[in-house]
Amino acid sequence: MPKRPLDHPAHAASARISSPLAPPSPDVPTPLLGNLTPAQFMRRYWQKKPLLIRQAIPNVAAPLSRDELFELADQDDVEARLITHFRNKWQLEHGPFAADELPALKQRAWTLLVQGVDLHDDRARALLERFRFVPDARLDDLMISYATDGGGVGPHFDSYDVFLLQVHGKRRWRISAQRDLSLRPGVPLKVLQNFEPEDEWVLEPGDMLYLPPHIAHDGVAEGECMTCSIGFRAPSSNELTAQFLYHLAERGENAAGGEHEGHAPQLYRDPQQPAVAHPAELPAALIERVGALLAQVKWNEQDIASFLGTYLSEPKPSVVFDPPEQPLNEARFIQRASKLGLRLDRKTILLYNSRFFFLNGEENRLTSRKKWLIEFADSRCMSAKRFVTLSDESSVTALLHEWYCAGWIQVGELA
Repeated sequence: MPKRPLDHPAHAASARISSPLAPPSPDVPTPLLGNLTPAQFMRRYWQKKPLLIRQAIPNVAAPLSRDELFELADQDDVEARLITHFRNKWQLEHGPFAADELPALKQRAWTLLVQGVDLHDDRARALLERFRFVPDARLDDLMISYATDGGGVGPHFDSYDVFLLQVHGKRRWRISAQRDLSLRPGVPLKVLQNFEPEDEWVLEPGDMLYLPPHIAHDGVAEGECMTCSIGFRAPSSNELTAQFLYHLAERGENAAGGEHEGHAPQLYRDPQQPAVAHPAELPAALIERVGALLAQVKWNEQDIASFLGTYLSEPKPSVVFDPPEQPLNEARFIQRASKLGLRLDRKTILLYNSRFFFLNGEENRLTSRKKWLIEFADSRCMSAKRFVTLSDESSVTALLHEWYCAGWIQVGELA
């Protein structure tokens, strides 16, 4: 039976993966992880060693067809990159790309990378849902790589965990746990200077390769192919420190000098500063005084949780929510949700801990009736039946209607 071309509409239809009503169970074996349970995978492989999984998702198809991916790469709010390796020279261009700005399909050795596809397409978001055995706070996005024969991005390493799922065509992967991670100078990509592969496999549709951080790898397309990369957030210690201190300062919770929210911050004072003969010299008293102020900065576990919840649920700068053009009033909203249920918008991030929930960068205290919100956050869906049980709670329906008007939730469950 001849293979369908990548842009055939049947590919898009067969890629429709229903969003699960609950996250994957930690203790149930799954083909996605080579019939390991998520708990076993996390214990044996996560951030430890690579794992090749044959037929992780049998009969998988690309979430988007080739033409749909090219159309997405032409949008201003989508991060797209074009990588070519013509005449042994690496080149990198940033999108958006009109269809006629991409190389010809017959041209070898070029790759289109489209980041955050899950933010723009429910099929990609549904595929990402399969990996929610890792906390949402760590789950980043789904990138799709389209390549012509010989296409790739060169031998490189990532600073984060990644699942590489083949969804169309074939790609040859070579990997290495080498310690030499020096990069080639004068190249616009992070290409390793001395790549020494230790293992090699050809992945076909449904096959998947898990790689922990800093494992060198090189993937080359054998014919036209598509690969989905499921990546995870791994902020650096410098980034976390800077953002946390900014968080404390922004909230006015710096304990130095007795500052509290609603009170003016204490200004620097130096009533004993003498006249100086060297005005450009940094005063020793200034250094000492500021050091004393910084030493008084204090925080507790809740401050850290508050920071992480708001920071990790904050949408990326390119994310824009689309409120309904003609929003239903609250009564009509309740009526529709009672029949169709609700789901989080694919761009929405909803996290929680024992005391607070964090929605798209905003922090709110959990009420005594918090079970519904925890269920909603974990499943990202609320059935019509479940909504009906909450519909007599005016505070709950008012809150959900507010989220609906903001574009953070949608009426209706995923197909």
